[in-house]
Amino acid sequence: MSEREQVEERGFTATYSMLEITDKAREMLDKFAEQADGDEVALKIVILGRGPKGFQYDLQLIGFDDAQEDDIKTEADGLTVFVGARSAPYLDGTILDYKETLMGGGFSFENPNPLWIDDVSKSVAEVIESQVNPLVASHGGHVDLVGVDDGKAMIAFGGGCQGCGMVDVTLKEGIEVMITEGVPGITAVVDMTDHDAGTNPFY
Repeated sequence: MSEREQVEERGFTATYSMLEITDKAREMLDKFAEQADGDEVALKIVILGRGPKGFQYDLQLIGFDDAQEDDIKTEADGLTVFVGARSAPYLDGTILDYKETLMGGGFSFENPNPLWIDDVSKSVAEVIESQVNPLVASHGGHVDLVGVDDGKAMIAFGGGCQGCGMVDVTLKEGIEVMITEGVPGITAVVDMTDHDAGTNPFY
């Protein structure tokens, strides 16, 4: 049984094509796929988070057996695409392109979707933008909402707050209070930051 057939047996959800791939992007994907030693590969797309410039993506070629059980399986221009389940609602109508620049080239996304589509996530994002980020800006930092799950708001620190020794105090005594008091239904705030990668651990 091929990897593709195994995937179908595992019950991945098939859906309409939510993604459009330009000719240039498909050309580059095919070139990368040729380096897979003949193994059949699919495109995997996940939205990692949101930032000042919009969505932040993870794009990679994977074997069919490397897809997650809750991934959404679709096709774009004949290419099998797996989309992270939490990312799927935010990729509808997205165009994947490849753009050449003087410094090289890279894939880019034209995504027409809002950063958040549910009311709770929108409310948390508004509290972060209007109350939290003005607070941490004095330390050269910022906070991004990663997602909301089961009453928990998952956030990530950046800038001067990433690697900060006082981040636990800032989270519990400041940020968590602001968000839980400002958004009904949110009971806790979880820090998803990789603080070991921080470059400014002095506050």
